[in-house]
Amino acid sequence: MNSMNKRLLPIMLILIGAACYGLLSPFVKLAYTDGWTNREISSSQMTMSALLVWLLVLVTPSAWSNPFRGPWIRLLLNGLIGISLTTLFINAALQEMDASLSVVLLFQFTWITIVIDSISKKKRPTRNQTLAVIVILLGTVFAVNVFEVDFSTLSLMGLVYGLASSLTYSLFLFGTGRIETTMHPLMRSAVMLTGALPAVYVLFPPTHFLDQGMGGVLLWGLFLGFLGQVAPTLCFNVGIPKVGSTLAALLGSAELPVATVGAFLIAGENVSAVQWIGILIIIFGIFLSEIKVKTRYNKVV
Repeated sequence: MNSMNKRLLPIMLILIGAACYGLLSPFVKLAYTDGWTNREISSSQMTMSALLVWLLVLVTPSAWSNPFRGPWIRLLLNGLIGISLTTLFINAALQEMDASLSVVLLFQFTWITIVIDSISKKKRPTRNQTLAVIVILLGTVFAVNVFEVDFSTLSLMGLVYGLASSLTYSLFLFGTGRIETTMHPLMRSAVMLTGALPAVYVLFPPTHFLDQGMGGVLLWGLFLGFLGQVAPTLCFNVGIPKVGSTLAALLGSAELPVATVGAFLIAGENVSAVQWIGILIIIFGIFLSEIKVKTRYNKVV
């Protein structure tokens, strides 16, 4: 029982991180509606998230340590690939498509992470994991509502950006689960978010911060940075090493229903009954694989 209680906390943290990330997309759409561009939102979002987490490090003495010890280069690379590129790709997709569709494309990280994990371990997915992937893909067909989509109106670049975000997010989950370090989760998060900045600044130099009237976008950056980078990165840095990247990817699927509800309530997008059916199918697929993971864990302990 004690072992299961220790496992429950990281599972809950991953679910909280996924929920925060799910709420990000509809709020980014609101920021665009407010008149800000992808360049302004992405750079302010990443800048403010890095500053916020370093501030948390400064006020948390237990988190203080030399950031250049241990696998700090791998942490930087994980931040560069997994955080900055995912943010850039999903924000670009949100400029091209609805929040609900963008998140469904991002959501393909679930089965991509399972595939990456299986390849790295040279081990085929379990029967339940394979069945879960099939069910999740079937649910995705309904969640996207391909039966009513006018493909002539879809943005090809939006589709590319959305799928690219799913790949980089998968690499982030996979990398976070495999980096072993005694570094405090706050310091790990600070190193990752710092590593994410160069790619953002190369594409979107933060010169606009000096423009008059940029206080609004900095406030958006602070809010979106906390919701999309700080909270999920902290939660994942604590939870993923304890449960593994495969289970983390499945638990991370919680962001889809959260994002869909957010798109409906926050961004005012229409979500059809077919899409809700798709979400329920996806949750069922997650449940299938989670049963197997828990069963194997119980056998081990």
